Order: sequence, then C-alpha cells, then structure tokens
Amino acid sequence: MSHMRYGRRMAVDREHVLRSAAALLTRKSTATMDEVAKAAGISRATLHRQFAGRDALVRALEALGLAECEAALETARLDEGGAADALRRLVRAIEPSAGLLAFLYSENQLFEDGAMHEGWTRIDARFAALFRRGQDNGEFRIDLTPAWLTEALYGLMAAGAWAVQDGKVAANDYQTMIVELLLGGALRREET
Repeated sequence: MSHMRYGRRMAVDREHVLRSAAALLTRKSTATMDEVAKAAGISRATLHRQFAGRDALVRALEALGLAECEAALETARLDEGGAADALRRLVRAIEPSAGLLAFLYSENQLFEDGAMHEGWTRIDARFAALFRRGQDNGEFRIDLTPAWLTEALYGLMAAGAWAVQDGKVAANDYQTMIVELLLGGALRREET
C-alpha cells in the first residue's frame, strides 16, 4: 500500500513539474533549467533526475501538449453539426492549452529534420478532415487546401495565445478572434 502511495506521489510530482515548466516557458520561452526548477519549487538536481536536459523536458511537454490536443478533439465532437460550429468548439476546447501549444509551435527542434512526432500528424489529419468536410458541404472555400487551413489555424492559435499573454487582447476574446478571422477568410461567398 505504501509503495502505491509513493508511486502515485511521484506521478503527481512529475505532473506538477511539467505544469510549472509549461506555465513558465509559455511566458518566457528562453527560461533556463534553473529557472524551471525554481518555478516548480524543486532543486536543479531533482529536475535533472526527472528530465536529463532541456530537450527531454521539451519532449515531455510535447507529449503533454499532444495529449491535451487529443482530449480537445474529443471534447469538440468534430463530426457533429456544421463544420464552422465544430471549429468554434475545437478552438474553445484547445484554449486552455493555447500557451503550451504556442511554446511548442516555436520549438524548432520538434519539427526539423523530418523528425516530427506522429501525434502531430494524427492531429493535423483530424483538423484537415474538418476543413475538408466544410469544403464538401459548401461552408468553406475550396480554393484553400485543408492542409493550409490547418497551418493557418495553428498559427492563429499561437498568435492569439501570445497576444493574450502580452495583454494585447482580452482572454475572453481568444476564441472569437481566431475563429472569426479564420472563417472570415475561409467562408465561401455567394457569387454575384
């Protein structure tokens, strides 16, 4: 019994360290491992035992970001209703993780040399399928590829997270800003 309690405690500690690191790195992407340890309330040695270096920490944050995206995709129920409404649900569901995703979006090491985590490929495919559905049902323009609309959505979510973080935009406006800008450019117009 005490062994189980100890094991659970270790998992909670790792989660706390990851959440603390995510919170710090979304505000200051250049934070050192010493700063991450301080933010988590642990020593540098303890941090190093959990994560061998910054790359290992970033990879763990990537796994957290992927898990949060997957959960948001489930919450958003992308196959229900119209594609535009599904997109609104998706951005609302991802919003709590937007800062972490913005940090990951800017971490070149995660995406260079074709070594991108397969989880991003799965998420990209789900986003692209939503945009394709919107094109097929006549909601979205067909001259913009689903792949491009997916990239644009990532870029807008990251930019929105940074704008909120910098106090340039109210947090309450995050979803509206992103969805309305993207849809304003993606909605099919009736030809006159």
